[in-house]
Amino acid sequence: MSSSLRPVALTDAPAVTDLLNRVDEIEIGRPETDLHTVEADLKRPGIDLDRDSWLMSDGGRPVAYGLLWDESGGERIDIDQYVLPEHQEAAARMLAAMEDRALEKARENGAARAVVHLHLNAAPTLDTALLYARGWRVVRRYHVLHRPLDPARDRLPEVPAGVTVRSCATRADRSRVHELYQASFARHFDFQPRTFDAWLHDIGAEGLDWSLVWIVATDDLGDAGFLLARDDREAMGWIRSVGVLPAARGRGLGGFLLRHAFAAFAARGRDTVGLGVDTENSTGAPRLYERHGMTVHYAVDTWETVVR
Repeated sequence: MSSSLRPVALTDAPAVTDLLNRVDEIEIGRPETDLHTVEADLKRPGIDLDRDSWLMSDGGRPVAYGLLWDESGGERIDIDQYVLPEHQEAAARMLAAMEDRALEKARENGAARAVVHLHLNAAPTLDTALLYARGWRVVRRYHVLHRPLDPARDRLPEVPAGVTVRSCATRADRSRVHELYQASFARHFDFQPRTFDAWLHDIGAEGLDWSLVWIVATDDLGDAGFLLARDDREAMGWIRSVGVLPAARGRGLGGFLLRHAFAAFAARGRDTVGLGVDTENSTGAPRLYERHGMTVHYAVDTWETVVR
């Protein structure tokens, strides 16, 4: 069988989704990649698919896939790579091409080097010896957590005294959630400031059910936190982000928002909810999620290399 490396086209999205689900089955035991997620990645603002995407096929079937994007406008560049275990040579070839393009992209931004990040399952199909040999190292670990839901148990919580919660119903509310997101996550690892329009793309705003986005406010501080969830993943309901302003932390607002989301998903008939968290998060988020019954589904490592 012949193999070929070429850019990805939008029409390849179903085949890429199939590849990623085959990788999911190996890494986490079941397919959890949705077509709309792959399509959104391929439509990221600023991506030139002819230069920033790679697809390796063997006998006409995809065996490796890569994507590169730039959110920093500087030296920080992100890449994704997925490969079937028996095609490590293809992975090595693709990785070299992505590193070259990352440096080119960083130089286009006026930087002298590229600091490249790659997120991989902690037990990936990619042979990590390839990464170590090229100077990559793990700099962070994230956990994907999940929790079973029960409509009899997961009911809307009582709103605390001095607190109000509202759905994100207007464009002004959406802009407010963006502001709260920027302020809540500004000191988090690898945070990249985003304009309102860029953030709307990041969260897939066109297909987002905004009734699953809530803003919490206190009498003394006003709008103080938010929770953004989505119900378009086949595997589970998903909490994309929970943020509370530094001045409002320690008041139980994050836990209240979590319980509110659990109840909303349970009422919709969902049996599982999930989210991702930085294991070194300094705000206490991992402990908060543990207290609310969330357990580790799988781990993801952030790998980094510097290309000069």
